Amino acid sequence: MKPSTTKNSIFPYILLFVQPIFMATNIIVARGGVEYVPPISLAFWRWLCVFIILFPFFYSEIYKKRKLLKKEFFKLFFLGLMGCGICGAFPFIAGMSTTMANMGIIYTSSPVFIVILSVFLFGEKIGLNRILGLIICLIGVFTIITKGNINYLIDFRFTTGDFWMLGAAIGWALYSIYLLNWKSAFSLMGRFTLIAFFGFISLFPFYMIEETFFFDTKFNSIFLAWVLFAAVSPGIIAFSLYTKVQRYLGASLTGFTLYLFAVYGAIFGILLFEEMLLPFHYYGGALVFAGVYIARKIKTK
Repeated sequence: MKPSTTKNSIFPYILLFVQPIFMATNIIVARGGVEYVPPISLAFWRWLCVFIILFPFFYSEIYKKRKLLKKEFFKLFFLGLMGCGICGAFPFIAGMSTTMANMGIIYTSSPVFIVILSVFLFGEKIGLNRILGLIICLIGVFTIITKGNINYLIDFRFTTGDFWMLGAAIGWALYSIYLLNWKSAFSLMGRFTLIAFFGFISLFPFYMIEETFFFDTKFNSIFLAWVLFAAVSPGIIAFSLYTKVQRYLGASLTGFTLYLFAVYGAIFGILLFEEMLLPFHYYGGALVFAGVYIARKIKTK
């Protein structure tokens, strides 16, 4: 599916920079929420909460198009599994056995997977400017994550959590390209409501395993606060804006939001977790914004 942006429209590019602000609040959940709520439990209740919030508003549409639900069942379940199941739980699990730096480095591979899969599965054309922008963004993100020290990359070692994070990166790539290229009879938010439904359904058996054999969820006010925050900011707002940006700009360019995600995540770390603002933050952030700017300059005939 071709992106629907027009040559003179600036709105999609504003969304390209705004959407990662909400997506990056997932860092807050990953760093703070998992101290109080087990990882799979947090992902499960988050997406159940998203569905409960949205369903009353889109019940009428879903009921009217219920016969089409059977036709789109596999697609909706796959999107729920990838976007809400794998990408919802894997980063929280990864955070229990790896560092935030490792998570950031591995997750930045997702836009690369998006570009590759878009080309091979759907024949999307990727220009030199897009490739150059991607490389510049990668350098910028690595500058932030490694604190400007190249030895971190040289000494990089995989842990169990890193493989969970790699799974999340691939899952997000698959979610992104199929979300754009699979047509749906449902509206943007109607389909998202159904994706959230299949997301928590796909997580349910793993939630039960975690609850039975590993961790007990404490249902209290702290639990409710984290679940609601995860459902609304990095959930409803971030995912719906991501879908809208994709419709304008296509899967590969929208994937660049993950690089901005890394910059905004670092800013949240400074504001909320008392991390210091150092020179490498400026250099890395400038490279990421420059890379996105170069990547967005799509040549039109």
